[in-house]
Amino acid sequence: MDVTQIGVIGCGYWGPNLLRNFMEIPSSNVKMVADIKQDRLDFVHKSYPGVQTTADYHDLFSQGLDAVVIATPPETHFAIAKECFENGLHVLVEKPMTRTSREAEELMQIAKKHQKILMVGHTFEYNSAVHALKTMIKSGDIGDVYYIDTARLNLGLFRPELNVMWDLAPHDVSILMYILDMVPISVSAYGIKCIFQNLYDVVYMNLLFPNGLVAHIHTSWIDPCKVRRVTVVGSKKMVVYNDIEANEKIRIYDKGVDVHPYPNTYADFQCSYRYGDLIIPNIRLTEPLRQECTHFLECVREGNDPWTSGEDGLRVIKILEAAERSLMNGAHQETIVW
Repeated sequence: MDVTQIGVIGCGYWGPNLLRNFMEIPSSNVKMVADIKQDRLDFVHKSYPGVQTTADYHDLFSQGLDAVVIATPPETHFAIAKECFENGLHVLVEKPMTRTSREAEELMQIAKKHQKILMVGHTFEYNSAVHALKTMIKSGDIGDVYYIDTARLNLGLFRPELNVMWDLAPHDVSILMYILDMVPISVSAYGIKCIFQNLYDVVYMNLLFPNGLVAHIHTSWIDPCKVRRVTVVGSKKMVVYNDIEANEKIRIYDKGVDVHPYPNTYADFQCSYRYGDLIIPNIRLTEPLRQECTHFLECVREGNDPWTSGEDGLRVIKILEAAERSLMNGAHQETIVW
């Protein structure tokens, strides 16, 4: 078996999860972890004694690596990934890929120039429950999709370098484009600053898709409950994907509203409500991050384009940039230029 030599840059909030997965996959070998904080390096020493550590990620370039994983603050992604490509390494970078679409486009060009893989950590596109949701929509089982509502809420973690929308919404934006197989044409966003005067900690986004479908995204750092939910309302059925649930992540509700096809008078304008069964499909659940890491290794070995490529990351960033303009312009509907 070919073993891919891996380096990890950033071992703070999400980095340990990436490190754990790559350590547990037989076809990968994590040689070195870089982080600027000594307590994080101490954590690596204690948890994985055989892995080298450094406070300077440039040390990774002399380790004979094949690829690196970047889990540093988003504002550092571009510069670090650029250097990694220039040193002949494939890159898996966490979301958001960069802070601007301009940086994203340049990073894609650099990866192409050096013939290296650029993959973005949109983990939910590797989630089997999200795959099942996409299949339900595509098959027509739930009918025409009326609207989609998503909520990604918790208490903290505040990040002064970016607002709650940039922190949490990339997940739901990537999920929406994946399950619908289309990109939105415009977006509006409204937010409030509750804790810090210069930082949006609650944001509401509305995405308009080419077929007229509207999707609503609610993100918050100051909600008492942790919520990770996607609700799809269709003409035949309604589906709720709740990622917080340990096992029953998807529930299908055979509920709906039927009306008289051609109401001529107010008396004819009557609705009949359908209350059918609740179905909880049996979905084989595997850790999405494990699927993501395994896929990255396969792409590195075989030279394949990743599912969540630089193009995928760029689309998410363009949507967030348009939403940011809307936030600054009083929730004005902003066209997304593709």
